[in-house]
Amino acid sequence: MSEAVLEVVDLVKHYPRHRSLLRPASFVHALDGVSFTLAKGETLAIVGESGCGKSTLAQCIMRLVEPTSGTVRIGGCDLTRADSHALRASRRLMQMVFQNPYASLSPRRTVFLTLCDPLRLHRLRPRAQWRDAVVDLLGHVGLGAEFLDRYPHELSGGQQQRVAIARALAVQPRVIICDEPVSALDVSVQAQVVNVLLRLQAEFGLSYLFISHNLPLARRVSHTIAVMYLGQIVEFADRAALVSGLAHPYSRALFAAAPVADPARARGRPPPPVGEPPSPVDLPVGCRYQARCPHRRDICVTTAPPLRPVAGRLVRCHLVEELAMSSSVQPLGETQAG
Repeated sequence: MSEAVLEVVDLVKHYPRHRSLLRPASFVHALDGVSFTLAKGETLAIVGESGCGKSTLAQCIMRLVEPTSGTVRIGGCDLTRADSHALRASRRLMQMVFQNPYASLSPRRTVFLTLCDPLRLHRLRPRAQWRDAVVDLLGHVGLGAEFLDRYPHELSGGQQQRVAIARALAVQPRVIICDEPVSALDVSVQAQVVNVLLRLQAEFGLSYLFISHNLPLARRVSHTIAVMYLGQIVEFADRAALVSGLAHPYSRALFAAAPVADPARARGRPPPPVGEPPSPVDLPVGCRYQARCPHRRDICVTTAPPLRPVAGRLVRCHLVEELAMSSSVQPLGETQAG
């Protein structure tokens, strides 16, 4: 069994809404009891539509926002209870690549200064070795020494994201959280950046938490996929299980909403989700997907389903055995970025 490098247990994040004359005190349920482990050298993809809690999950793991409750462990340290000194040391083990590279890179700092920052802050190299170390980092992401004195606005989107990946790589982390790392890039560039990430994983044994709304791309890069809906994981399966199809009605609908180049492949897929998700402030009593689910039963309205093992995966659905992998469900395909 592979070594677990990151463990998340019952992570919860509720944002309070202040009481007013017309509105009682309440909470936005951004995350509700998310748990998983990430093994060494493997990729866990977190997928779901906008607003399901993917980015909040990443920010809580990194403690860019404080979780309401739960545990995040890496390198023997519980990040949710770590003081500033322990948190700084643990952040060497886990880095993050953001969605928009232009927003995550300082416009006032050259590529050289940007990549020197982690070396300086964590005292990894003496100053005399900074240039050689930065050139080496650029080489790992497919850029040359001619980029050292360039500013972010002088780079393309793909080059900016490569610099952001190099910055994350500088501290020799065990885990890199990739929050929609290619969604802001042209389709022609996406595959290049994805291939850089896969090559670095093979070379350094990195573990990735890959956050995306693109289910087929997630399958392309991941070993395991977790599908999120309204702050909860509704399906958790490895790549081998997903080849045979999807089990949760929302997972099927999410895949059905993904465009495909060949119209023949789209035939027989379930319709995409209808309507809008419920408010994360006023959640339904039973299944959170009940209002949009075409298979809803009385139990779905009255009882919240647990995340339970079914057919080699974990699924949060009362009716999964009844729906059990109908022949109309097709396996996940590849995207243009694959």
